[in-house]
Amino acid sequence: MSITVNALEREDQGKGASRRLRKEEKVPSIIYGGKKAPIMITLNIHEITHLLEDENTFTSVLDLKLGKTTESVVLKDIQRHPAKNVVTHVDFLRVDAKQTLVTTTPLHFIGVEENEALRLGNMLNQFVVSIEISCLPKDLPHGIDVDVTNLEIGDHLSLTDLVLPEGVVITSLQHEDIEAHDQTVCSVSEPKVIEEEEEEIIEGEEGSEEGGEDQADESEDSKEDGDDEE
Repeated sequence: MSITVNALEREDQGKGASRRLRKEEKVPSIIYGGKKAPIMITLNIHEITHLLEDENTFTSVLDLKLGKTTESVVLKDIQRHPAKNVVTHVDFLRVDAKQTLVTTTPLHFIGVEENEALRLGNMLNQFVVSIEISCLPKDLPHGIDVDVTNLEIGDHLSLTDLVLPEGVVITSLQHEDIEAHDQTVCSVSEPKVIEEEEEEIIEGEEGSEEGGEDQADESEDSKEDGDDEE
């Protein structure tokens, strides 16, 4: 099922024009890439906000309708208001069905509930949550599954362990020295023991008290020495 984005072309540019558009509940945006010139457009704030609530919008080739034409695009960048978290600008990148696309896709960790070690209270450490991939637009996945079902304590998965859909490659692993660019994606470890930390704190406090008593004794000795001198 394709995702459609409705847009209108705009001519006004600049900060003043962008402020006016936002007051009219429109989001200034741009389409660029390919052999065509960039096109300045506007989006409806409510429509684009609703679309961005769906994770698939970030990982799909979108049908951007501009008048009577439709462009195949992907989301390239989204800017939000730092305080209000409202979308303030969107960049779309044109895609060619015959040209390789480089983009970021999320990792979906599956098998967590079935993992025996995790069910016993151990921890799944997630070090990488998204990766940059390269593929043709038709092969663009909505995410990469990371199956942790059979991981035991001390086990880990790296980028080279991931099972990729056909036609998809991880860009960081295209270097000659694959080992140098291979990252740990996740691992299973025992939970941190809070009691040990509490014991260390208690021991530290006792040491402080002993130090305080020693200092008090030294102070008392000094006082007595002073009395003797008198």
